[in-house]
Amino acid sequence: MPAQPNALLARIERYASRASQRIALTDGRLALSYADVLEQIGRRRQRLRDVDARRVALALDNGLEWALWDLALMMEACVAVPIPEFFSDQQRRHIVQQAGLDSWIGHGGAPYGFEPSDDAAIQRRHVEHPPALQTGTTRITFTSGTSGAPKGVCLDNQALLAVTESLASVVAPLDIRRHLALLPLSTLLENIGGLYLPLWLGACSVLPGMVELGWQGASGFQAPLALEAIDRYQPNSLIAVPQLLQALVDEAPKAPRSLCFVAVGGATVAPTLLANAQQSGWPVYEGYGLSECTSVVCLNRPGEPNCGVGRPLPHAQVRLDDSGQLLVRGALMLGYLGEAPNGEWYATGDIGQWHGDAILLDGRQREVFITAYGRNVNPQWVEGELCTQPVIAQAMVYGEALPANRALIVPASARITDADISAAIEAANRALPDYAQVHAWQRAAPFTPHNQQLTANGRLRRDTLLAAYGHWLQSAPHTLKEGATP
Repeated sequence: MPAQPNALLARIERYASRASQRIALTDGRLALSYADVLEQIGRRRQRLRDVDARRVALALDNGLEWALWDLALMMEACVAVPIPEFFSDQQRRHIVQQAGLDSWIGHGGAPYGFEPSDDAAIQRRHVEHPPALQTGTTRITFTSGTSGAPKGVCLDNQALLAVTESLASVVAPLDIRRHLALLPLSTLLENIGGLYLPLWLGACSVLPGMVELGWQGASGFQAPLALEAIDRYQPNSLIAVPQLLQALVDEAPKAPRSLCFVAVGGATVAPTLLANAQQSGWPVYEGYGLSECTSVVCLNRPGEPNCGVGRPLPHAQVRLDDSGQLLVRGALMLGYLGEAPNGEWYATGDIGQWHGDAILLDGRQREVFITAYGRNVNPQWVEGELCTQPVIAQAMVYGEALPANRALIVPASARITDADISAAIEAANRALPDYAQVHAWQRAAPFTPHNQQLTANGRLRRDTLLAAYGHWLQSAPHTLKEGATP
């Protein structure tokens, strides 16, 4: 499976020849120079060829192995499919079948039909007739799941490197020498910004395991451990989702001195959070993007006043349609897995406006919400799981920019106790990945067409419900009280 030389490989080769001992990757215990990385990529490419790996799941914790295998897959033009740790068993099965995966690198492949091969690191699975992919696909990134079945976004190396080069042009004046990956590398944003970008710049990417950084699953985060890592590794740059930034700023009002660039995105960032972070010296720059647009579309620049989500990156063009929806062109996905190729412009579903040459976002057309950890959730999916429980008649789920999803619960009868509801929610949660689970709830009166909270055909009227219960649904986490009437 020959791979064409690409710009990232050429840059790694250049750094390896000019400064062969410059550190490129480290996990805090082992450090690899650019020359080492080049050699390791070559070895892994041969190993992929030896077992005829073509469509490969990458199911590893952050670290050197994740980075090296990912780079080898890119250079070999295999189809790399990162497997988020927070995906449920059902979602993983869906990915394996939909993408026609024939290889698995990491732990946990056996339940999905992968068996040991001649290479101890690569498990194999025979696929008689793999599903057709968009022509040129070298990366399938699965969204965090707006429903139980995540959609596969097909990308090519050209798009990945176009975004990398754009980001490099923005941060180059800062002379970033060390980046600490706080997010999972299975996240496209960290994959590009935390691995490809530092290597493009000739910098060092620091890749400790997620537990060392304070992560507990997809939605648990201990800021003190992350700050210890920042103090230990002295990075110049980080990427954070809003909830991480909030936790870091709360724990350390004075920013670590080594930092000069902290990109924040993935979900709506509260203006108060940005203001507090900047007043405390955190060099925060908000951005905007989607997996369908290869992650980053807009970003505020160092040396410029922050304005909304910033200006489009050099590779991207943005325009607004008549409804104010953002349409994007440049480094787009090839299409969704199993669907027709993408058009020239991608309709984002996000509403915005121009402020000079920067974009201000005004919300989204669709009902999908994005949690504070950057996970997309279709509330109807979660509500459906809740309503499979006999004691729950109706449910409305909300989690926009929140660290934990909340639900309004209409019990099946007045005899249902709070304990009954809590047990039912726990049972429903077991069928959901943790980013979609409900962790706070309140009783509510029945949703009906009469009170304008239900349409005639049984659909929730979310705007009316938000108006009626917004004081609780959108309240700060410390004001939550479970099980009472709001």
